[in-house]
Amino acid sequence: MKLNIVTYPDKKLKQKSAKVENFDTRLAELLDSMYPLMMETNGIGLAAIQVGYATQALILNIPDKDDIQTIDNLVEMINPVITSKKGETVYQEGCLSVPTFYEDITRFEEVSVNFQDRQGNTKTLEANGLLAIAIQHEIDHLSGVLFIDKLSYSRRKKFEKEYKKMLKEKKNSK
Repeated sequence: MKLNIVTYPDKKLKQKSAKVENFDTRLAELLDSMYPLMMETNGIGLAAIQVGYATQALILNIPDKDDIQTIDNLVEMINPVITSKKGETVYQEGCLSVPTFYEDITRFEEVSVNFQDRQGNTKTLEANGLLAIAIQHEIDHLSGVLFIDKLSYSRRKKFEKEYKKMLKEKKNSK
């Protein structure tokens, strides 16, 4: 399955993802295709909607203490739901769907998430630090929310202006 990253301002990114009902080969194929794309694009998380599939599936791969991402650290979440949240932290986030833009975003410091794996088994994960931030970021995608939606009004206007300018320059350089 050949996938491409959907980038802002594509309206697909605002779409709410549907709950996964069928844990079949099609879902497995989607997850298997998302991983190499995320790695090629230097991502640590990728939601299915970011590759054009409005389904509640996401993958995460947080670098280890040596800043290396291995398939052993891959987390796949189907139908994730945050069941508890604690604390507050600010982290400079980026997004594969909003390339080259980074901004400080306030998130919960710790989260507990219920989800299903690719076979439909129910799991719970307690997360903190970067993993907790990435989980919240990717779950937001499933609701049609981008990290730039969390910016203040004035910062969002500044982003829109900068991003349009960057896209125009990119188009003119082709």
